[in-house]
Order: sequence, then C-alpha cells, then structure tokens
Amino acid sequence: MTATAPASPDLLADLPMHIENLTVDTFDWLRRDSEQALLALAIALALYGVFWGLRWGLTRLLGDAHPVTSWRGFTQRIVRRTRSPFIAVLAAYAVTHLVAPPGPLVRAIDIAFTISFAVQGALWLREIILALVERRAATTDDPASLGSAINIIRVLVNVVVWILAVILVLDNLGVNVTALVAGLGVGGIAIGLAAQGIFSDLFAALSILFDRPFRAGDTIRFGEVTGTVEAIGLKTTRIRAVTGEQVIISNTKLLDQQIRNLRRIEARTTVMTFHLDLGSATAALAQVPAMLGAVVTPLTHAELKRAHVTAVTATSIEVEAEFTVADASLLAMLDARQQVLLAALDGFRGLGLALADTTPKVALPPAQPLGTASPRASTGMD
Repeated sequence: MTATAPASPDLLADLPMHIENLTVDTFDWLRRDSEQALLALAIALALYGVFWGLRWGLTRLLGDAHPVTSWRGFTQRIVRRTRSPFIAVLAAYAVTHLVAPPGPLVRAIDIAFTISFAVQGALWLREIILALVERRAATTDDPASLGSAINIIRVLVNVVVWILAVILVLDNLGVNVTALVAGLGVGGIAIGLAAQGIFSDLFAALSILFDRPFRAGDTIRFGEVTGTVEAIGLKTTRIRAVTGEQVIISNTKLLDQQIRNLRRIEARTTVMTFHLDLGSATAALAQVPAMLGAVVTPLTHAELKRAHVTAVTATSIEVEAEFTVADASLLAMLDARQQVLLAALDGFRGLGLALADTTPKVALPPAQPLGTASPRASTGMD
C-alpha cells in the first residue's frame, strides 16, 4: 500500500510530506512494475534525443552568420536560447501522458515543467523583445546613444520578465500571490511618482532614438533656437546653436515643441515679389512671365513654378515668381535667388520697366505763421 496523501494547496508548507510520498511511491513503482518504469525512462531519453536533435538541426540550418535584422538571425537567436533542462523536463512531461507513473511523481514532474516553462518562457520573451529592439535600431547612425538606450531597455525587460516568471512559479506552487502583486503595484506607483521626471525623459529619449524625428548631426529648429544636434542623451539633448553656444534641453520639453528638421529638406522653394512702377506699359508687363522663365530655366537644379502679375496697389504693380531649387543646401538656394534677382533686374530694364518707389509718403501739416498758437494750445489747459 502506497503512502499517498491528497495534495495540499500550499505546496511549500507540506513540502516534506510531498517529498516523502514521492520517494516511497516512486520506489514502490520501480519495484512492482520495473518493466513499465524502464519503458518510461527509455521513452523519455528518446524524446530528449529527438528534441535536442531538432534544436541542433535548426541551429545548424539557420547558421551563425545572419544578423538579427534577418528572419534567419532572429529565429536562430530564439532557438539557441532553448535550454537543455527545459528539453529534459518537456520529455519527462510528455512521458506522463503515455504511461501511468505514480501520482506524486506526476505531480513533481508537473511542478518541474511549470517552473522550467516559466524560466524558458522568460528567456524566450526577453530575447524576442531585445531582438525586436535591435532590429528597429539597426539602421541608426548614433551607436553611442543606442548602446546606452539598449542597456536601459535590457535592464527594464529583465526586471519585468523575471518578475512575471517568479509570480507564475509561486502561483503554481500554491503561494497566495495576491498580496505580492498588490505590493509590487503600490511600489511601482510610488517609484513612478518619485522618478516621474526621470522616466519621462528616459522614454522621450527612447522615442527619439527609435522613432527618429532627428538624429545626431541633423540641423533642427524649435522655438527660437536653430542648431545642430550634437548628442542625444538619456535625459537631455545637446544642440550647438548657430550663434555658437551649446543649448541643453530635456528630452520631454524638446518633444513637446514643434521641431523642424532642416537637414531633411529635399528641395527649397522660394517666392520673389517685384514691385513695378504704376506707369508700366501693359504690353511690357505681359512679357514679364516669359522673361522670368528665361531667367530661371538655365539655372542648375532650378525649376520655375509660376510667374504672374498678381496685384495692383496704390503704389506699385506686383509681380510674383515662384521657383524650386532641387539642392537642399541653403547656400545653393541663396545663390540661385541672387542670380534670378540680378538677371530679372536686367530683364526689366530690357522691357523698359522700372521698379516702383514703395516708400510710404508722410504728409506734413501745413506751415503756420510765426506767433500763431494752435487751437489746443490757446485754451491754456485741457
């Protein structure tokens, strides 16, 4: 007669009794039904060999030379993290569904499988998350900042994954994890509130590094600051302003503003407005668009979008010319603008057109004879 006892919901409290039951029942099973026990052992060893061979074959098939950005490198990294202890417990767990070992032994194998699966699942989840992060960041051009960010991410992922694994194991061992989860939640809230600014800047830095609104070396403009990004840190970003000084701003405050990335300009469009004299002949004005087109077309990387007489005001006739320079350089746009301006002045002279004087005229009050007081002054007081 075996010394079996009902499993206690609190496994840790009754651990000595469970060990005794496991030892006695297993020894009795080996003595009474040695053939079935040997068959179960042989099946377990065979399954372990099959599972281990599958891991080895997949690892050799996928190879070691592929980066994590490829599906082969990604899969190979996950397969290599499959541990032999988990394979052994998996084989034993499969055997319990093929033969009928004693209840305590089945219970022990179930517990071992739960623990090993929690640990192996944590390893898989950790590698999947880190591999996805590295795949996303593989094309970054800021390796120093990326290394710091990945180190922080690795710490956060390890903490979260292993906490989940421990909670899962304790729950399956019969431990009441409700209080533990509540304590972790309260502690997490307290830490989050205490370090709210630090975590805010940290996640803003991760957003900059992986969403990449700008990179180190880009010229950006935000608020009244225009400068080149020198370094993206975990809390602050350092920018060398065009006026020479270094501007240091927290990542959260930087992302809260509208940022213009000047380095990503692919083409520059400029609009030039000319004010011509009101006495200009309409026949000459009709030739202005063609003249401006002849001015812009020969320029390298320049394309005229439009040229029209757009308005007549009290002081001038307005002519607008819009053209695009395919070169993103500011100097290239300024050079093209200068050439268009100088050539347009010659073109206007050739058409007999003159620029208007748009200086506002100030009307002076009529002169008064000496000794005559103004009406307001003659009252003596307000």
